[in-house]
Amino acid sequence: MFGLEVSAIGIFLMLLTSVASFLLGRWFSRNWRAKRRAKDVAKARANETRQQRRARERRQGVR
Repeated sequence: MFGLEVSAIGIFLMLLTSVASFLLGRWFSRNWRAKRRAKDVAKARANETRQQRRARERRQGVR
């Protein structure tokens, strides 16, 4: 590669940073999806009628 050699330490550091990047990406994505899901549920509940809300509350009370 243009006369440059990659050492074992360099390969290990690239592997370590790629794993760390992957794990951070998953963690941030999980938090983002949870917030998005909560926002969507809140929006759906805001749009339901009183009758629908009471029916949902009755169903939840039975469980």
